[in-house]
Amino acid sequence: MKGSDNILDMLKDKGAEAIRNAHRGLILQPGAIGDCILTLPLARFMKKSLGLGSVDILGRTEYISILPGRTCVDGVRSMDSLELHRLFISAKEFDVADGDALINFFADYCWIVTFLGEPYSDFEQNLIYTVNCSHSGEVITLPMKPPGKFKGHLSDFYAQQFVEQCGMSLKRSRPVKDAALIKATKTDIKNGKELLKEFDVKLSGNLVILHPGSGGLHKCWHVENFLAVAQKLISKGFEVVFLLGPAEQERFSPSVIDDVKKTAKCLTDLSLTQVLWVLSCSDGFIGNDSGITHLAAGLGVKTIAVFGPTSPALYRPTGPAVTIFAGRAATFAKRPSPALQRKLMDVAGKWF
Repeated sequence: MKGSDNILDMLKDKGAEAIRNAHRGLILQPGAIGDCILTLPLARFMKKSLGLGSVDILGRTEYISILPGRTCVDGVRSMDSLELHRLFISAKEFDVADGDALINFFADYCWIVTFLGEPYSDFEQNLIYTVNCSHSGEVITLPMKPPGKFKGHLSDFYAQQFVEQCGMSLKRSRPVKDAALIKATKTDIKNGKELLKEFDVKLSGNLVILHPGSGGLHKCWHVENFLAVAQKLISKGFEVVFLLGPAEQERFSPSVIDDVKKTAKCLTDLSLTQVLWVLSCSDGFIGNDSGITHLAAGLGVKTIAVFGPTSPALYRPTGPAVTIFAGRAATFAKRPSPALQRKLMDVAGKWF
């Protein structure tokens, strides 16, 4: 009898696991890397509070491909693989036939959160209709940005909105701001070390990466500030490396790029995966309010994030070792700020 009870218990466990795995969630996130990382606490909250077997993200492959295997996100789907534009037409004109690719795609998910479309919009109505052509699923539309009166962090806002709209009695847990959202693999670290060696970067335990860019030019601290901080770090014995993405290479004049390269080693033309590799081997990071800063913080790297016109209370990177410096919005991108440089160096010298 005891053996039979064990078998029954095992079957029950496997049955419960199968049911849980069948309950899948999907997040439609059309934003860039920073937006995707800021969505991770929501994905984790959905998974835990709803007992979902997995959560996938539908987005832009160049930004989300790094997430599976390193975060709570289990799978990614490319927005280019679906004709999502069809969902934006008038709800009166929208229709899908049996076997439509849209029906088949959304049939896999019982909970769908979308940052595309607006509440009560044609997109939302068409998405709900499509989902319910195959099964009874829940669709929740969330705004990318909170109203101006909201004073908390963006991850709090997403969780709050989800709880209010889901129609279930869920305990709203505040996302942990000091938790690492992204875990680099052993392969990431190995590849990062090999890549840095190719650029003749020494891994001596005091490597600080500086990223002077951001998606918005107004969010970029004047480049002279980064050059000055780099010089001071080097004078104190740190190994400093600049990370320049495509935006910085387009925006900076040849003379500025030359100044950067004269100041310290410079990494360019890296894929997002390669950037993750390099960050996983670094001992410190300094950057603007950018997706790469969110990536560094999420990996648990000691991160100094410099904010200007955007709100650090709302967009603060999530990680176990993040320090925020706020500059004057009016002059943030226009001229150097020696006072903020000195404050930043006081922390960097003690921390890194």
